[in-house]
Amino acid sequence: MNLDLRTVTESEYPDWLRAVGTGFLNSTVPTEEEIKGRLAHTDLSRVQGVFDAGRCVATFRSFAQELSVVGGATVRADAISGVTVTPTHRRRGLLGRMMTADLAAAKERGEVVASLLAAEYPIYGRYGFGPATWTTQWEIDVPRAGLDPRRPVPSEEDGGRIDFVDGAEVRKLGPALHDRLAARQPGVINRDQRWWQLNTGLDLPPNDPWKEPFYAVHRSADGEVDGLIAYRADDNWGDAKQPLNKATVKSMIAVSPEAERALWLFLCSIDWITTVRTGHRAPDDLLPLLLPDPRAARIVTQADWLWLRLLDVPRALEARTYATEATLVLDIQDGAGLTAGRFRLDVSPSGASCTPTTQSADLTLDVGDLATLYLGDESALRLAALGRAEENRAGAAASAEAVFRTARRPWCPDMF
Repeated sequence: MNLDLRTVTESEYPDWLRAVGTGFLNSTVPTEEEIKGRLAHTDLSRVQGVFDAGRCVATFRSFAQELSVVGGATVRADAISGVTVTPTHRRRGLLGRMMTADLAAAKERGEVVASLLAAEYPIYGRYGFGPATWTTQWEIDVPRAGLDPRRPVPSEEDGGRIDFVDGAEVRKLGPALHDRLAARQPGVINRDQRWWQLNTGLDLPPNDPWKEPFYAVHRSADGEVDGLIAYRADDNWGDAKQPLNKATVKSMIAVSPEAERALWLFLCSIDWITTVRTGHRAPDDLLPLLLPDPRAARIVTQADWLWLRLLDVPRALEARTYATEATLVLDIQDGAGLTAGRFRLDVSPSGASCTPTTQSADLTLDVGDLATLYLGDESALRLAALGRAEENRAGAAASAEAVFRTARRPWCPDMF
């Protein structure tokens, strides 16, 4: 069987979209208007397909992305999406062929990492990816939370305030606020102008069932906007004429603990809202402990989220900051051969240096496990206990723990 892997042309793109739909169990046929709209924002040079007798049976695309790392710098990422293999063509190595081609091209372009959100956990470890951030979603039983609705939102006591705004104001204020979040939160990916348009109801795909959210901003005592929330509410009343309305958060940015606290407590104080669904948050979000009764916040989602694959170990490790002074020699295993080698990592609060070396290794681990350590989320000691990091020097895992681990967990707010 001749299975041809190639870059997708404009004329082949509709069939590629059909194959994507098949892979994600969506039988809807895209209209010409939808196809035209998607093409306007797609770099076809980074769209791959596998074709069997002219019919697309596997799909893969990537696009340029920026990822915030520990310390506030950003690195160039190869963001991967739209990955499918048609059920009739599984187990033929098609994903491996597409992934190999894409990662090689990304490394050639000078991208430091590759990123993706894994629909299935077992797939991507074999290509050198590891889960670098996790996500948690809570559902809050507002009446049980123990909040006093008569009290003002805490920031108001300190001169802060919350104001409703519209989509135009969000497009004006949001990008700079998001940049501030990225500078303090590892794991954040960039939001381009199209993201802000799509998420405020502009330039929507045809037949998109858009419902305008409520938007509110938090202003500190000096008038600076340091928080933004977008949420929707349903209209649900019980038989006894009691409100049972749920607010669902679509997006929330806060660049100060005061703003984060104020926005959550504001949302939980809205009349008729008896349930709040938080959207995807960092697992160590402040939220549950903000409530008088944290058990009122029930975890409904706890899962891996952003997966990373390092393409250039020295550049990646030099881009982030470190809270301690140490030297580690890392022997990085990479079955694809993209970034395997032995590297000496010298770190201090003032900077880092990572260079190839012939010195004896302190710690040996796979490139995918290094990705889980990269943003500070995973424990090197836990990897050693699992047999996924080999100590070549006694105490090396503890040293790596001190080097890589961060006080707060990384978080990626977005899906792509």
